[in-house]
Amino acid sequence: MTSAADDDKNARHFYGPRTVSALLPGIVKPAFRKRSPAAAQVMADWEAIVGPSIAAVSQPRKLFSGTLSIACTGPMAMELQHLADQLIARINGHLGQVTVTRLRFVQDIAPAAIAVPRPRRPALEAARLAVAGLPEDGLRDALEKLGRSVLAGPRR
Repeated sequence: MTSAADDDKNARHFYGPRTVSALLPGIVKPAFRKRSPAAAQVMADWEAIVGPSIAAVSQPRKLFSGTLSIACTGPMAMELQHLADQLIARINGHLGQVTVTRLRFVQDIAPAAIAVPRPRRPALEAARLAVAGLPEDGLRDALEKLGRSVLAGPRR
């Protein structure tokens, strides 16, 4: 014969098969303490949320207690501050709930990865165009070769 205390003791130490959903809270809680799913989604979808022109000069850094920290250059911070209400509306609309209530701008230099490279014409075509008016001889070929090497830049 077992008592009620023994039944409670046995119920707490159930080591049989469990569903995955019963294990998930213990696994994801530490990860969500460091970065919430909403913050991860904002950082992943930043260009889609704010558009390519704003995404090229800004980068979300941290979402904590409804405040989103955005890194940008000093002059751009002023411009983004004027757009703060629109940005908050776009972010919350994208997330489907009111998550961001305030924006905080952090002055930071623009990362090189964000900078958009200028499109360059191929060195071969540019070198041909540069010597197009010269008569066909050894000088023209030498100048074209020199132009290609200059336009191609340093070798790595």
